[in-house]
Amino acid sequence: MEKRIVAIVRFENPLESVRKAVDLSHGLDHLPKKAKVSIKPNIVFWTRHIPFPKWGVLTTSRVVEDMVILLKERGIDEITILEGIATYDPRDPETHAHAFESLGYNVLKKRYGVKVLNVFERPFKKIDLGAGVVLNFNEDILQSDFLVDLPVLKTHSQAVVSLGIKNLKGLIDVPSRKKCHSPNPKKDLNYMIARLANRIPPCFTLLDGIYTTERGPYFEGKLRRSNILIASSDIFSADKVGAKVLGYDPHEVPHLVHAAKDFGRPIDLSDVEVVGERIEAVTSRHEYAFPYTDDGNLPKPFEKLGIKGLSYRKYDHTICTYCSGFTTILLRAIADAWREKPWDDVEILTGKIMKPTPGKKKTILIGKCMVQANKNNADIQEMIAVKGCPPDLKEAMKALQQAGIDVSPTFFENMDMDARFFMKRFEGKPGFEESFYQII
Repeated sequence: MEKRIVAIVRFENPLESVRKAVDLSHGLDHLPKKAKVSIKPNIVFWTRHIPFPKWGVLTTSRVVEDMVILLKERGIDEITILEGIATYDPRDPETHAHAFESLGYNVLKKRYGVKVLNVFERPFKKIDLGAGVVLNFNEDILQSDFLVDLPVLKTHSQAVVSLGIKNLKGLIDVPSRKKCHSPNPKKDLNYMIARLANRIPPCFTLLDGIYTTERGPYFEGKLRRSNILIASSDIFSADKVGAKVLGYDPHEVPHLVHAAKDFGRPIDLSDVEVVGERIEAVTSRHEYAFPYTDDGNLPKPFEKLGIKGLSYRKYDHTICTYCSGFTTILLRAIADAWREKPWDDVEILTGKIMKPTPGKKKTILIGKCMVQANKNNADIQEMIAVKGCPPDLKEAMKALQQAGIDVSPTFFENMDMDARFFMKRFEGKPGFEESFYQII
């Protein structure tokens, strides 16, 4: 059986640690001369209004620059950094520009002649990924000779882990991203994202674990300084090893199980040779799911607060980025509104497949998909619809108030305060350095 090499390296020094990962994995050995190379970092979210909590959420600028240097050393002149950032408004190009500037990518443009592109301003092409999956991919990637995939080493509340394959979701358009969160139980999120690597050019994957995230992909989870780099010229092998380092056997990650079948590969590590550090030496369990009550009807923190008269069901695979993006804001606003007096049997539903519970007095439907799925449901006594795709956050505020949950407008007037709240946990904390996200 052919063994794919995966290197595990501890991050110790700028450039040299990434160089070691590349050399041990032989990740650039098959890089064509004068290749047109695309780099795909992970900028899962950005805001222009506060210093964003980057650690474990975004690919470090340190790793991005190191990879550019190593490509330039190999005589590569045509290098393009591409990303499609999830923003509150998908039509917002200013946030992309602000992210690229803040992370130092424009310095890379001046210093090394690198191009930096917002994929939402570029053309897309419909691609058949097999197994009945057809998505619109960024054409720049499809026209590249080689891809350098630079995801963060993190767990994901819906997909268990978000690594090399999952990072490619940032190269498809918004309709395709929503399509990935299908209500079809046989072609769900895991089924869809498993195919994202099926038509990409030759690829080198480097999992950036200088900082890692537990309960990602955003900033609500636990962010850690881990100092791990995982590298391979085989994206599937990199992901299998990355899953193990995060504490999961690959067979526990549904999209990797689908990918194994697609690639005709074993789901275990029998076809992988790990070099550098041993997996056992760097493994640290990162939980992926946010804790809910056993019946899935209430977040555990709500139960601890003693909240009564409310059901806010656990998210499922069908809630897409543009609805899930403000879920944390709703939860924090609701917790702030609790005054130890039970609410009037209110239920909040999200995603595409949830159905109302008979007997609930008020049912809040969040988003266009949920409204369409249940607008005529006879089990709803009083329907409070928050329409739109994505829905308007202030309309969600009005819905909660209509249901008798007196949330403060403060949470809804400044959406960026949520990121600010979570960022404060790391102010002055040893090891959490802004320099990893700067290029000087």
